[in-house]
Amino acid sequence: MIRRVFKKNKKKSKLDSFIKKYHIPREYLSVNRKAITKGLLVGIFWGFIPMPFQMLAVLAMTPFFKFNVPIAISMVWLSNPVTMPFMYYMEYHTGALLLGKPHLHVELTLQWFQNNMGNIFIPLYVGTLVYAIFVSTGVYYGVNWLWIHSVKKEQRHAKRKKNRKK
Repeated sequence: MIRRVFKKNKKKSKLDSFIKKYHIPREYLSVNRKAITKGLLVGIFWGFIPMPFQMLAVLAMTPFFKFNVPIAISMVWLSNPVTMPFMYYMEYHTGALLLGKPHLHVELTLQWFQNNMGNIFIPLYVGTLVYAIFVSTGVYYGVNWLWIHSVKKEQRHAKRKKNRKK
C-alpha cells in the first residue's frame, strides 16, 4: 500500500528530463524503500534540531548518504512556526528532567529568552537529541516495516488471485 502510493505518482518522462537537465544523481530522487526511509530519517532528525537553515543541513548530508532529498526536505518542514514552540518546550522539559535540573517557568517574551538562554540551552539540546534520535529512528523502522508488510500482503493477494484463476 505505502509502496503503491509513491510508485503511482511517479512521472517517468518529466523526472528523467529534470534529472538530465540539472545533472542530479538519480539516487536523490529515487522512490524505493531504502531511499524513502532514509529520507524520512534524515529529515525528521534535522527537523527536531532547533537551528536555522535546517534544509541546508539536509543537503549537506547528501554526499555522505543516498536518500530521497525531497522527502527529507519536506520532513524538515514539520517543525514550522506553529509547531516549534510546542516541540522546543517539550524538548526543554525532557532535557531538564534527564539532567535533573529544575524546570523554569517559560515566558514567551524576547526579554525572558535573553535573560535565561544560558539556563535553557543545555537542557534544550539534550532533549532535542533524545527526540531527534528516537523519533527519527522510530519512523525509519516503522515505515520500513509497513513497506515490507505491504509488499508481502500484495504478493499474497496476487498469489491468491492467481490460484483462483486456475
